[in-house]
Amino acid sequence: MKETLHREVVIVGSGPAGLTAAIYAARAELRPLVIHGPQPGGQLTITTEVENYPGFAQGIQGPELMQQFEEQAKRFGTEFLVTYVNRVDLSRRPFTLWTDEGHEIRAETLIVASGASAKWLGVPGEAPAPEGLGGLGVSACATCDGFFFKGKPIVVVGGGDTAMEEATFLTRYASRVTVVHRRESLRASKIMQDKAFRNPKIDFVWNAELREILGSPETGVTGVRLYDNRTGEETEFACEGVFIAIGHKPNTDVFKGWLDMDDVGYIKTAGVSMATNIPGVFACGDAQDSVYRQAVTAAGTGCMAAIDAERFLDSLPVAMAGGEEVTIEGEVVSADHEQVTMPDGEVVSNLPEDQPPATGDGAGQPGVVYARPSTEL
Repeated sequence: MKETLHREVVIVGSGPAGLTAAIYAARAELRPLVIHGPQPGGQLTITTEVENYPGFAQGIQGPELMQQFEEQAKRFGTEFLVTYVNRVDLSRRPFTLWTDEGHEIRAETLIVASGASAKWLGVPGEAPAPEGLGGLGVSACATCDGFFFKGKPIVVVGGGDTAMEEATFLTRYASRVTVVHRRESLRASKIMQDKAFRNPKIDFVWNAELREILGSPETGVTGVRLYDNRTGEETEFACEGVFIAIGHKPNTDVFKGWLDMDDVGYIKTAGVSMATNIPGVFACGDAQDSVYRQAVTAAGTGCMAAIDAERFLDSLPVAMAGGEEVTIEGEVVSADHEQVTMPDGEVVSNLPEDQPPATGDGAGQPGVVYARPSTEL
């Protein structure tokens, strides 16, 4: 039989963003439900050493870090469901989600923390260890792993802005950075190309396709096999690290048609909050962050999304993308905070009763614009 669950807070995704949101929501006694998704723990579960997450002076293994996140969330009463969301209805509250296992989940608030996945080439040697050399010299995040390649020659695969950014960053550590691109010109923007071309530590191999990553679990990466798509010749190129930089794909397909997204699929949020275009739905982590994509920034936005959900459930106004604020009852506070549109369409003043509107002509205080009332005592 199909199981129906009804929760105040439902979180889709269990990476740093989703689990941080769960910790905050659970401590607020909202008993959140976390839906793990296809990769429980997110991308950190396929990494090895994590040295840039605060609080771990000696570093920590990615899977262990995510295990600690999950245990902390469970400690405060978070529920977990291991399944995959395949359909949603966000037309009204409670929102409805359906899973591969046949669950029907109703959510008073929804936090989308489904993350993003690095695009891979699918070549031999690329998979995570022990099947391949992922984590042993193969990476898709220069900011995360560049530190481990001090003084080593490395290869960056790609020709867009992501590849140029990764290559430029990696010159801080590597002895040489060689960009391998399958075409004879880059797709990156001119400013990114110019920065890469001017960098004396960056070389380019054109019209070349990566066919295999060479090495062993004992040695790590020792080189790559390249295919020249003009001549058909295959050669081996020595290196000690390979960074695949052909972009990321946010795991947001199930929400298309409901939530505003950019052309790639990253969910658009308000900026001053983690609110989406649908009141009561919030997004955090790599599902909405196409710039930083770090565990610590994902955790930070997860905290923000949970606080936004708490405020929304407490009938407090939450900022939307247009500057207006909405409540769970459907009240809309104008962007200047001077009036409120009630659910029935009535417009009322949001100004303190003892303070008239500022007009600049002598009524009240000239030129004063009333800000949102402080929540501090």
